Amino acid sequence: MITTVVFDLDDTLYDEIDYCRSGLAAVARFIVTFSTCPCADDAFACLWRHFLAGNRMRTFNAALDELGIAYDEHRITQLVEVYRNHRPDIALPSDSRRTLDALTDRYTLALLTDGFLPAQRLKVQALGIEPRLEAIVYTEDLGRAFWKPSPAGFERLAQILATAPDRMAYVGDNEEKDFIAPNRLGMLTIRVLRPRRLHRESSDQPDARATLETGRIEDLPSLLVR
Repeated sequence: MITTVVFDLDDTLYDEIDYCRSGLAAVARFIVTFSTCPCADDAFACLWRHFLAGNRMRTFNAALDELGIAYDEHRITQLVEVYRNHRPDIALPSDSRRTLDALTDRYTLALLTDGFLPAQRLKVQALGIEPRLEAIVYTEDLGRAFWKPSPAGFERLAQILATAPDRMAYVGDNEEKDFIAPNRLGMLTIRVLRPRRLHRESSDQPDARATLETGRIEDLPSLLVR
């Protein structure tokens, strides 16, 4: 019987694209402080256009090139730090809120998430979910080598919560990394396919597929019982 539900964060409990938009808006506001770009809205529009076009690795470079703003690697590093350290303008979606409400009295709830600190902590604070959770593991605290698909974070949660993996469910979104370790540890795995998700890749790696899939996070209570 499942007694513990562990959630991924980005694109599982909320739409990660909203965080990206918030971060790029913060970067746009910073750009006008060191350049002749007259308006943060113009800088944001340029950044957002490159991001939506799929240029996720060199968004800042491409936007600064288009805006005619000189830069070096130090400046790009500054923009990355602004992005990662900004206070995100995000909120917990109503479907996730209702789901957490439905699960709270029936299961122990926890969170396991990859990503850079303090960005992940700032997301959790902005979403207001920490009081609902018995434990949070930020895999960055364990070291970059222990990001998913490493089993280390899942094993740490099982230890913290004093429960066996076969009594745990992991809810995530990214088939390339989320489900390999919990599948191998014997957890129930559930993939939530949010309509606005960023990661839509599939994987042919062994154990990469979740046991169950749903397009609605609100299906979780019935899936866990079934």
